[in-house]
Amino acid sequence: MLYRIFAAAAFALAATVAAAANPQVELDTTAGVIKLELFPDAAPKTVANFLDYVKSGHYVGTQFHRVIDGFMIQGGGFTTEFKEKPTRPPVPIESESSVKAGLSNVPGTIAMARTSDPNSATSQFFINVANNSRLNFSAPTAQGYGYTVFGKVIDGMDVVNKIAKAPKGSASPVPPGINPADVPSTQVVIKAAKIIGG
Repeated sequence: MLYRIFAAAAFALAATVAAAANPQVELDTTAGVIKLELFPDAAPKTVANFLDYVKSGHYVGTQFHRVIDGFMIQGGGFTTEFKEKPTRPPVPIESESSVKAGLSNVPGTIAMARTSDPNSATSQFFINVANNSRLNFSAPTAQGYGYTVFGKVIDGMDVVNKIAKAPKGSASPVPPGINPADVPSTQVVIKAAKIIGG
């Protein structure tokens, strides 16, 4: 009996340690702090890519340039002057493995933004504020690859929702491809990004 109790305690401790091993990232924005837990077991290349951008300081000074209440907030690519920051080569899409691991584009999850090419994700990401499960992987086709979910908000979802509901409409000219109506009237900028655990 004592052995079983000890074994159960050891298993619980191992599970706790395993969970604690997931990397965590803190985004300090002008709207507040957002803390993320990332899942390398589900999307290893995507998580490594995101962490590399965090370590390099890429996200500092970038803004949430595409914000749609009832959908998502997107950032990680443009400075406050709407200049696109240089990026490294794109990361291969891992949406299928992410879905198989149980991750989904639902409120509070973070996923990689990309173009129509499934393998085009670089630095830009989005945080879901609604059930966007239609963006999940459904088939290995151009329309079915969806978007790779690689983490979730563990603290600061109130900040995410505040950003989503902020007044929109850019007073400054924006580059082609950005809808001025989706840009917060008062820019929301990432002041710092750092790894805090894992």
